[in-house]
Amino acid sequence: MKKFLLLALAALSLGAACKKKENAAYPLGEYQLEYAGSTCGSPTSIGLLKGFFAEEGLGIELVSGNTFEASRALLQSGKIPVTNGDFQYFPSIHEGIDVKLIGGLHEGCIKVLVPVNSPINDFADFRGKRIAVDEIGGTPMSVVSVAAGSAGITDPQNEITWLPFPNDQIRQAAEKGEVDIIAQWDPFATTLEQSGEYRVILDIATHPLFKDKACCFLFASGKLVKERPDVVAAVLRGYHKSVKWIGEHPREAAELLISEKKVATEELDLVAGLLEHYNYGAHSGPQENARAKEDAIYFADWLTKIGYLPKDLDAQKFIDDIYVDIFALEAQAKK
Repeated sequence: MKKFLLLALAALSLGAACKKKENAAYPLGEYQLEYAGSTCGSPTSIGLLKGFFAEEGLGIELVSGNTFEASRALLQSGKIPVTNGDFQYFPSIHEGIDVKLIGGLHEGCIKVLVPVNSPINDFADFRGKRIAVDEIGGTPMSVVSVAAGSAGITDPQNEITWLPFPNDQIRQAAEKGEVDIIAQWDPFATTLEQSGEYRVILDIATHPLFKDKACCFLFASGKLVKERPDVVAAVLRGYHKSVKWIGEHPREAAELLISEKKVATEELDLVAGLLEHYNYGAHSGPQENARAKEDAIYFADWLTKIGYLPKDLDAQKFIDDIYVDIFALEAQAKK
């Protein structure tokens, strides 16, 4: 019995030592980051797979399947330090959730499509139509709303019928005639386009409303910005490394994402082409954070015009208030 107890204690001590050693590899702690099967989420997966977050002292676990509402709650709690989001976050931030804008990520990952024989030809035709999106309040819905607003549809939330479907069921809904228009992330959207059965009404990578502007931003937990700016800054540095590497190695990045099943397709040329399409090189360093802030002001202003934000809101001041130079804050905290 005594021998058994000694062995058990030794095993426990060894386990504790291993755990301590493992934690020592991540001096800033262990956190979750979200990813999905869309190509626009690639920097998160690449940051983990290439060890860029680990280099910054972070242990990262990837999680998927969260709704926009769940993501907001996890950000507020600090369980997720940073998320890849878009200007759909601005109304929630205005309503009081404690989330900060810290940078941009890339451009052009959403398309709006219709069946090839559809009579819909321009944004004004969106009025009264049924539009498939991944979720109510998500980015594809916001993109369509801005496009509709540019064509005089001033209340897109009510002048359009929004129907949410899982990404892998949107095409089926269109084929059944349940929706008139599809607004979707890549690679799903480009796969539809390449099928020859759908045509693109809006590609945010090329249309003047969106071209050369960050479509994906990085938002940080306000709680962690206050309590652990070093953690948030480390995550952002990891993202910068990831974005830079993808920009320089899009095909290698595509191979890695496909082999690790981090993207919802196995078509190498498709994924590599999309990664090249997103202009990662323009968002790969700290100097680009100010550019992201300007893009955020642009989209916040649009959201005031279409009723997603109060029409009398000062977009410049709003973004000034929610933007944080996390590297400056980190440096200040170290003094």
